[in-house]
Amino acid sequence: MSATASVSVAGVPGVEVAYYRKGSGEPLVLLHGIGHHWQAYSPVLDQLAEKHDVIALDFPGFGESPDVPLGVPDELDSLAHTVDALCKALDIDRPHVAGNSLGGLVSLRLGQLGLVRSVTALSPAGFWSPRENRWAIGLLTNLRRVARRTPEATVQRLARTPSGRRVLIGSIYHRPALRDPEAVIAESRALRDCPAFDRVAAHARRGITFQGDVPDVPVTIAWGTHDRILLPVQAARAHETLSDIVCRLLLEKKKVI
Repeated sequence: MSATASVSVAGVPGVEVAYYRKGSGEPLVLLHGIGHHWQAYSPVLDQLAEKHDVIALDFPGFGESPDVPLGVPDELDSLAHTVDALCKALDIDRPHVAGNSLGGLVSLRLGQLGLVRSVTALSPAGFWSPRENRWAIGLLTNLRRVARRTPEATVQRLARTPSGRRVLIGSIYHRPALRDPEAVIAESRALRDCPAFDRVAAHARRGITFQGDVPDVPVTIAWGTHDRILLPVQAARAHETLSDIVCRLLLEKKKVI
């Protein structure tokens, strides 16, 4: 079910976090990317919930979670501690965590802090070169600008046809025509209406990278070979940075780093 929890983060009370919860078993927390929402995981939620107590959340200022600037210099730690605070509010101790893009970076930070029992990071941010950083943040910023300027009726119309979906999301999806029209509309709204985007993007633009290792926590990193925002070459850097991980390139047979 979808719900909201009020948690205290970095000494700030009343931080509202929207989340969706389903299933039973060992807890699994799902973290979305910048400009997105928990519904990113809708295609796999039912399958995951067959074996896990699944919690998919909206970071503050994204999706249905109100924005609450916490005054914490490090946005990464702010997001990680928000996830931990939600878990504590739900009586969840050291869940498994999986995330993509920004959510993947936050997942790794949670593992580094020893707050989770395993980490799965899908094309995580934080392993980019300065040039790749500028590309990723610039592309997402431009997409948000377009989303904010495009009338809702136009988005609705374009999302209904394969060619229209190519126009809306072709710069970030390898096969945009296969995307569900309703999901495309919802993603456009999520990108348009996320007040925390500029703050988080500015922090990322300053060159945020993942530093150190993730000791004593199993880590799996997977990268899509057609990822157009966080380029697949970054998988090799992740493998070099983290000493004991499983790192795979997806959609490319028999290619394991």
